[in-house]
Amino acid sequence: MANASVDFHPEAVIEGAAAHAWYTERSQVAAAALATELDRAVSEITEQPTRWPRYLYGTRRYLLRRFPYAIVYREKAGSILVVAFAHSSRRPGYWKNR
Repeated sequence: MANASVDFHPEAVIEGAAAHAWYTERSQVAAAALATELDRAVSEITEQPTRWPRYLYGTRRYLLRRFPYAIVYREKAGSILVVAFAHSSRRPGYWKNR
């Protein structure tokens, strides 16, 4: 599924925006680094969605390298649905009903 389209659950968008805002309040450099890493992660996921291991509830999980977050996504026919931008200290699977 090379270069699949990507859709974002509205709550995943809110989580990503909240994380970006938190880093922006503390450091513009860190906020820019988070945005860059997110862009790279989404690009890698769209190129090879099956590369990352299966996770909970039929999802896969991409762990960010420099930040304590994971992108949790599901593969759909011809597309990717990002269901959560989850902080590593949150309860696993809190997003399961998305």
